[in-house]
Amino acid sequence: IHQPYGDVYGSWRAMEELYREGRIRAIGVSNFHPDRVMDLIVHNQVTPAVNQIETHPFCQQIETQAFLAENGVQIESWGPFAEGRNNMFENALLRSIADSHHKSVAQVILRWLTQRGVVAIPKSVRLERIAENFNIFDFDLTPEE
Repeated sequence: IHQPYGDVYGSWRAMEELYREGRIRAIGVSNFHPDRVMDLIVHNQVTPAVNQIETHPFCQQIETQAFLAENGVQIESWGPFAEGRNNMFENALLRSIADSHHKSVAQVILRWLTQRGVVAIPKSVRLERIAENFNIFDFDLTPEE
């Protein structure tokens, strides 16, 4: 369910039925605040597998991630690069961290999310950037970074 609007319960119960029938392997939500996720958990039979929300260095969602983890829901970032807003790729701190690891700012962001246990869905149409996005497993960020 993309947004917590409309007949959320009806939509969720229809997906629960498909899940129980084995026709789908998982069901999840997007853009649900913790209270809405808890509402789904309490009033339905299947817990969401994932909640896809805005998560990036400028919107870290630390409390929401803790809540989701406590309730068995995977956090997923639909916008790991903040949709290019706020000059993220020009940020001095992110640039400094990237330079120290000989990586791009995008790679540092994806590594940071991955190390936090966040599933990241980066968007790109350029093959070189898509390849770059996969090249994040040969370095680790320190807790300070």
